[in-house]
Amino acid sequence: AKRKIEYCKAQTRAKVEHPFRVIKRQFGYVKVRFRGLMKNTAQLTTLFALSNLWMARKQLMGMGELRV
Repeated sequence: AKRKIEYCKAQTRAKVEHPFRVIKRQFGYVKVRFRGLMKNTAQLTTLFALSNLWMARKQLMGMGELRV
């Protein structure tokens, strides 16, 4: 029972942490620059939107194919 609980927690943790890995590794974002809260918030929002596209790219590319 404990193993199943830990497995569920690990699955949730992986889903939450994966976008952060994409932002850091694929887009090179390592730390916040002091440019103001509005600019930092806008940049992070854009990076998370791009990370969603990055993670869904295979499914999005497959939508353009004709399936018979």
